[in-house]
Order: sequence, then C-alpha cells, then structure tokens
Amino acid sequence: MEDAELLMEEPVKRFWDRIKIPPEKWQLPPLGDEGGGFWVVAVVGQKCVWYNDIEEGFNISRASQFGQISRYSCNQTDLLIIISNYHHDFLKAIASEA
Repeated sequence: MEDAELLMEEPVKRFWDRIKIPPEKWQLPPLGDEGGGFWVVAVVGQKCVWYNDIEEGFNISRASQFGQISRYSCNQTDLLIIISNYHHDFLKAIASEA
C-alpha cells in the first residue's frame, strides 16, 4: 500500500487519506472462510475496497453491514489503479448530482 501511496497524484492521495482504514479482515462466506475473511483497506459509505488474496488484487464491493462484504469479485487490480478510478468515478457522480 505504501508504494501505491507514493505514486498517487495529490487529489487522489487526499481522497485516499479520507477513505482508508487500518487493514482489517471482513467476512465474505464461503470464499473468505478459509483465510478468516478478506482485508478491507478503505470504506466509502456502503462500499469497501478490499484485497482478494486468492486472486491477488483489489476490488470494490458493497458492504451489507460493517465487517461484511456483500459480493465476491476476482479482479487483479493494483491499489493505485483502483483508487484512482474510484476517485474519478466519485467526482463524476458528485458532478452529475450538482
């Protein structure tokens, strides 16, 4: 995560600093049962950014409740790319509501 942070452009880094949490295991049965869950690294509203150690990449999924990932994803996306794209989509959504 530190490598990705060093490469983030300033607006993306500010966004990341506001959404990141200390990595913690969240549940996603049955696929996450063996490893005790998946590492969530950021939360925005009802969505979370999490690391899939099976596929070795980051994903964004809805959280059914805090500590529970709703849907399995198997992207192999780098953290820098997923946060940059999420930041772009977030700004686009805000602009469309204005």
